[in-house]
Amino acid sequence: MNTGSNEPAGVTDPVAGVKPEQPLGSRAPGFVQARKALHLSWQVGVFIVGLAVVVAGIIMLPLPGPGWLVIFGGMAIWATEFVWAQLVLRWTKRKVTEAAQRALDPKVRRRNIILTTIGLVIVAVLVGVYVWKFGITMPWEIKE
Repeated sequence: MNTGSNEPAGVTDPVAGVKPEQPLGSRAPGFVQARKALHLSWQVGVFIVGLAVVVAGIIMLPLPGPGWLVIFGGMAIWATEFVWAQLVLRWTKRKVTEAAQRALDPKVRRRNIILTTIGLVIVAVLVGVYVWKFGITMPWEIKE
């Protein structure tokens, strides 16, 4: 697959330090793309497998399990064939990268540490008041 440059896909640009994005479109093998009926059935199969993975991820959201990770895995399966899924994954990767960079900002980290500390102090005070008033008793065993 030619990406339009002389460098192989996945090579990092030493100047920018960024990988060039792969072109949009199907990543099916060439013999599959050469036959329209086979390519269509390939796309249907990829869609069904991706749908099963996404549905499993949605089911895992309220249940124990890595729901969002599985959903993004299903999107990655779809992205092997469908341009819309490739665009969604590119947008998601960009937003996650931006959020990670913001989270590593010293001001943001300091604010998050302060807010977490305040939250823990509030929880500790509430637990202390509960233990002072009721002792070590579960809430459903209080007869008041």
